[in-house]
Amino acid sequence: MESIQAIKQRFGIIGMNPLLDRALEKAVRVATTDISVLVTGESGVGKENIPKIIHQYSHRKHAKYIAVNCGAIPEGTIDSELFGHEKGAFTGATNTRSGYFEVADGGTVFLDEVGELPLATQVRLLRVLETGEFLKVGSSKTQKTNVRIVAATNVKMRDAIQKGKFREDLYYRLSTVEINLPPLRDRKEDIPLLFRKFASDFAQKYHMPTVRLKEDAQLTLAQYNWNGNIRQLRNVAEQISVLEKERELNSQILRSYLPDMGAQLPAIRSGEKGSGDFASEREILYKVLFDMKNDLNDLKKLTLELMKQETSEDVQEKNQGLINKIYGKEPVEENQQPLQALQVENQFQEAVPEPEDSYDYAETITEEEPLSLLQKEIEMIKRALERSQGKRKLAAEELGISERTLYRKIKQYDLNEGSED
Repeated sequence: MESIQAIKQRFGIIGMNPLLDRALEKAVRVATTDISVLVTGESGVGKENIPKIIHQYSHRKHAKYIAVNCGAIPEGTIDSELFGHEKGAFTGATNTRSGYFEVADGGTVFLDEVGELPLATQVRLLRVLETGEFLKVGSSKTQKTNVRIVAATNVKMRDAIQKGKFREDLYYRLSTVEINLPPLRDRKEDIPLLFRKFASDFAQKYHMPTVRLKEDAQLTLAQYNWNGNIRQLRNVAEQISVLEKERELNSQILRSYLPDMGAQLPAIRSGEKGSGDFASEREILYKVLFDMKNDLNDLKKLTLELMKQETSEDVQEKNQGLINKIYGKEPVEENQQPLQALQVENQFQEAVPEPEDSYDYAETITEEEPLSLLQKEIEMIKRALERSQGKRKLAAEELGISERTLYRKIKQYDLNEGSED
């Protein structure tokens, strides 16, 4: 038996990943038997190579090998394609036709995208697997076939079975041996090798120098997710080979060919929802308003403490952190009250009766009429500009929005923006 490396060279398979080697080893081991094989993996990982290897290393290698894409055949004609039909079986059936299972008798039939088969066809296929018998469409005569069936799918078969889209008994007959091919993102070490091979092939095809990647571009190539797997990588290599004049590419040029990597979008902070500048700005605004509400409630509690005849020094000592948070981050010197706190205390000393009168102090506090969302947003922007001395960049960072958005808001609300950064 040939080595795994020899098999790779024979079938043009590139890669050193252990999962890939394991899949090829399993394919060679089952090739000498007639066991049904199910090849699984994402779209574009190269599942079509496995049935070719199985056929070439089996005793059927001199018989026919037929590959059928089950997802590409219309539901109304797939039974005719697989099992054949009799003349007059349906409109347009002007002649008797042999199906793939009859033509490939003694050989191998590869059913690609087997998860797309209609349920009625699945019943017919199950009968072929169990007894080797089938009926042509429009015929009552049973025919025998001796074919090896290798199937492949990118569908999660367990989910399809639960949803009633695939027969469980057929799944177990097909997956006597299951071979899984890893996605390209799990084969990081193979990505540069594959790109070089594709670039070389396209250079020969289009008669031009081979495209090469600089070190930073190779790193970008390995970091990309490659949802389309090898098929997508090949497509990118072809685009670059044809469109780029420069034959040595850096990361910036490569990124322009990779979806979702061409532009660096601002990152959304954890806990925020939505996408785009407006959504992130709105979420930040809601968060700031919520914090302002909490600060207001804390201020009420502080005021009640003042009204309960504790000295202002005691209240300040117990609530210094809260006072700094509400009235600014500058530290308050010892034995020195903030001006705002003194004003609040003086106002309530004038309005509050003597301690012997039992008033419900909570009822004496009149809540300020709530501002509208627009007014609060304007107030937030004004405060941020004041604290940053009119520097838009610093104000935008404090608000958690882009400088461009802040500039638009300033113009929209006709605010005095002061000096610019």
